[in-house]
Amino acid sequence: MSGEVDVLRPKTPGGVGGGPRTRLRRAAAAATSFTALLATSLVAGPASAAVLGDACALTRTTAHHSEGLDTWNTTYPQPKGELNAVMVFLSFPDVEPIASPDELVSDYFPATSRFFERASYGKFRLQIDPVRKWLEMPEESTAYGIGRDWDADLRAAYLNDAVELVDRAVDFSRYDLVYLVADPDAPGVDSDATKVVNFDEPMRVDGTDLRRIVTVFEQRPPDRNVLAHETGHVFDLPDLYHRPKDGKGDWDTYVGDWDLMGSQFGLSPEPIGWHKWKLGWLDRTEINCVHGGGETAHLLVPVAAPAGPGAVAGPRLLVVRTGRATVLAVEARAAVGNDMATCTEGVLVYRVHSETASAGGPVEILDAHPRSGACWESSVYPELADAPLRVGEGLTDPESGVSVDVIGTDTDGRWTVRVERPDVPS
Repeated sequence: MSGEVDVLRPKTPGGVGGGPRTRLRRAAAAATSFTALLATSLVAGPASAAVLGDACALTRTTAHHSEGLDTWNTTYPQPKGELNAVMVFLSFPDVEPIASPDELVSDYFPATSRFFERASYGKFRLQIDPVRKWLEMPEESTAYGIGRDWDADLRAAYLNDAVELVDRAVDFSRYDLVYLVADPDAPGVDSDATKVVNFDEPMRVDGTDLRRIVTVFEQRPPDRNVLAHETGHVFDLPDLYHRPKDGKGDWDTYVGDWDLMGSQFGLSPEPIGWHKWKLGWLDRTEINCVHGGGETAHLLVPVAAPAGPGAVAGPRLLVVRTGRATVLAVEARAAVGNDMATCTEGVLVYRVHSETASAGGPVEILDAHPRSGACWESSVYPELADAPLRVGEGLTDPESGVSVDVIGTDTDGRWTVRVERPDVPS
């Protein structure tokens, strides 16, 4: 599983005394590089001025990648319209690269751009500008100690060397996102180290603030949708997986296959409707909000279905307010778009917690079939692969008492859902 790391601000490129090799040997000295690896995020940042003022829009909290969406965290780029990314390829003096930069570009693009174009209904376009040559790092690949739980000083040395090197070839002011791709065949490269690196204070490079970098250490072929997953962090989306304390056991117990922020290997990687609302890809006309008691009926278009002229129109997300910092979300999932390989179709029900941090379970899928599973050979967590409700089925959330029943489907692929909310939380 990939993820993120938060670090102190590095030195401005060219501002560290001594050559790169001297700097790596002195990495243990905190005065000569950014060194501390923080256990929690320091990049919550200010809110934008725009406030939704919606009864179902949870308030954004200080939790890392909070699922609150009443405001946008302006320290992150918002994926609407067009954003420009640069992809740079880093080699090492201990090995001659086997793959060419062009071959590595094709490992990730246009697949990543197409994923986001489908998920956003064409509202977001990710443009990639690859630097089609290898830039050689000053140290051998094994000298940096690259790994998932990376030594902070060695990570600092790697990032310092990389940014200083890349700055000679790239004008950072032209780009919204930066991908640093290491030679996948270098002996010191570990694919578990692929992460987004957040700086608690932005680096000022080429007159622009560099707040985060996507560091890619994937082997070939890379994990499916890994770059889309990491890019999701750049847009303030949390990890939805659960990391066992001892590193052993199931990682996908919270959401299984149902959102690439849970697993890049998921059979149903389409972002959940709540994330589409957070990112601005669903507008208010596509969301039904339930904040009173009683029983209501709703039509739902599958979240992965195409939108626009000629497409089936209607709500794609149903939100039931269940508490000050919680909602129950309901959406339809079908074998279409990014979910073409989905294991099962139906109505997915999940909880959202705005005060729960990334990787702590901010989203929890409710399993409509807790005594069974599906797609045991291909699902990342078969126990949740059959989580959606089918026609004639229902469930009750034990936390809120809200009941969801699926009444039927129509010829346009919409699902009819009945929701009963017993009371209004205080």
